[in-house]
Amino acid sequence: MDTLYYLIQNTLPVAIPLLLVALGGMFSERSGVINIALEGIMLFGAFFGCLAVLVLQGSGMSPQIVLIISMFVAAVAGILYSMLLAFAAINMKADQTITGTALNMLIPAAILLFSKMKFNSDGITTNINFYIQKVPGVSKIPVIGDLFFKNTYLTVYIGFLLLIIATVIFYKTKFGLRLRACGEHPHAADSVGISVFLMRYCGVGISGILGGIGGFFYSVGVMDGNVNGHTGVAGFGFLALAVMIFGQWKPIKIMFASLFFAFLRTLAYSTSLIPFLSALKVNQTYYKMLPYVATMIALVFTSKRSRAPKAEGIPFDKANNR
Repeated sequence: MDTLYYLIQNTLPVAIPLLLVALGGMFSERSGVINIALEGIMLFGAFFGCLAVLVLQGSGMSPQIVLIISMFVAAVAGILYSMLLAFAAINMKADQTITGTALNMLIPAAILLFSKMKFNSDGITTNINFYIQKVPGVSKIPVIGDLFFKNTYLTVYIGFLLLIIATVIFYKTKFGLRLRACGEHPHAADSVGISVFLMRYCGVGISGILGGIGGFFYSVGVMDGNVNGHTGVAGFGFLALAVMIFGQWKPIKIMFASLFFAFLRTLAYSTSLIPFLSALKVNQTYYKMLPYVATMIALVFTSKRSRAPKAEGIPFDKANNR
């Protein structure tokens, strides 16, 4: 039972960055813009979020207040960086895949350069502990208290709150309906007065906000409040793309896909706690490959049933109504 508690408590902080970044990709792609740049947006948000932590860690604020302030900094950084993709894809009608790839390649090098110049290191290292031993009042609830309200991070609760907000916006508001229309039939949306350009900018902007927050939450829940220009975010941006596709561009399915891949990653780093896996004497490197191998296998079996937005990746041109 202790092993089960450990696995669940360590799965959630890993699942939240995947969930948020995949939701961000969903908003962008359902508006009609392919967002390959999620990895770069994550790293950009993580860098500025950790930079904010570094500035605030000696201010006397509580760790959770520092986390919330830094989360907003990461969100602003994410949306600013995502605007590069939006401008290139929407205004300049550039190839969205190539633009996203270029944005992914730029950030690790820029962070390494800045970190070497400013800190003489490969990234930012902070010394603030965001870990919550127990949540007062609810941690004593039988079973649930032990599973979800002990030995965790505030990022878990913020992540699920953002999931609820994103789901409501996506399905229950005029904005969500218009966003989806622009990714399916942009000319039909334009014919009834919806600004396709504006909605696509909003979709990419939301992906920047969630991607930046997801990157910072990755640095908190997985990297203990640090960010590194060499290791970046360990391919989580690309894994989030797979989670988004596996989740069929739908928020709740994306949540379950995030939990699945996060559990595999946690399992890979916890083999010594599971007698069966420990007895196999398999090199842990192979277990660490498990989430990425599972991603490829899942995409092989689900890609035929995947239905991407019809206008995804197609630049909108008022004059070309075909």
